[in-house]
Amino acid sequence: MQLKPQDASLPTIDDLQALLVDLDGTLVGSNDAHARAWVQSLADQGIAREESEVRPLIGMGGDQLVPELTGESDQSELGKTLTQGWQDHFKPMIADLPVLPGARALLEWAREQGLPVVLASSGEDEIVDALLDHAGLSNLISQRVRSDEAEASKPEPDILQAALDKAGLRPDQTLFVGDTRFDAEAAAKAGVPCVLLRAGGSPDLEGAAYVLDDANLLVEKLRAAAQN
Repeated sequence: MQLKPQDASLPTIDDLQALLVDLDGTLVGSNDAHARAWVQSLADQGIAREESEVRPLIGMGGDQLVPELTGESDQSELGKTLTQGWQDHFKPMIADLPVLPGARALLEWAREQGLPVVLASSGEDEIVDALLDHAGLSNLISQRVRSDEAEASKPEPDILQAALDKAGLRPDQTLFVGDTRFDAEAAAKAGVPCVLLRAGGSPDLEGAAYVLDDANLLVEKLRAAAQN
């Protein structure tokens, strides 16, 4: 499939063969909940952080976020305790999280076009499973990158490189849909065309090349640009 957009809202892709998608903040409105869970986990260990300090870091994995907030590795005793605490605080929040506008429509569009969907998220497997089940999107995901299949999380490109390996495709044969500047940085390092969605509420998207309000608008633009 060729993507030949009518405006500057999408990259031009000559041979689109797969859609790579993020989960948190892209398909499910979970970013604020992640920030609250990290704040609570930090507080459990006597570390005071405001949600306003943590929220801009959501989109990084724990391997990046823990050192950023504490100066210690996520593999240290403190890091492991904080990561477990974040999971424990986050899981009860999942049932109340919204599925973001157009999430199902985007994945269904990919299926209609015969494009596999590869989930490119570094989330812990149990949490990813719970989020996908909650959103009712599990059956629309063709493949996914597991948390142990990438050495480093975004903004490093490992997750996207693993997704490309799973799909057996070159970067220029895919489109990655994310929602944070870390997604954009990882995509740039991996050479993958990227569109960011504002619906997840992430800050600092102004510098990204392609930013749309939500997945509904993205589907509209994709339908207009797609040429089989």
